[in-house]
Amino acid sequence: MDSVSDMPLPETALAFLRKPNPAVMATVTSDGRPVSVATWYLVEDDGRLMLCMNDDRARLKHLQNNGHVSLTVLAAEDFGTHISVQGHVVSIKPDEGLADIDRLSRHFLGKDYPARDRPLVTVHVEIDRWFGWSGGRRLE
Repeated sequence: MDSVSDMPLPETALAFLRKPNPAVMATVTSDGRPVSVATWYLVEDDGRLMLCMNDDRARLKHLQNNGHVSLTVLAAEDFGTHISVQGHVVSIKPDEGLADIDRLSRHFLGKDYPARDRPLVTVHVEIDRWFGWSGGRRLE
């Protein structure tokens, strides 16, 4: 049995992903090297992931060249509980007025994003596959 599911995320997994848990995203460079970085994310109402980043970040170039991304979210209180998703970019657009980074910052810090001097972009990711683990068992 394949350990990664292409079935839609169950509500319990979505509820976990909606919490402000620590996350790491991975992208692939043009020469195939994996690169990972800590990141903030939100699950939108349509189930897509929303990420924001500075418009000059290397990871943005990676996503523009190869639209595949992986995100691993770890339970803040128990790193043995985690969900990893694999997906593909469906949109990249300027974060006008920094509205999206403010949503992320309020979710993770409880206040608007303090750095207002650099252009940001919003990336939406469609989840293709996922895997979750908790309490020594696979999440289903």
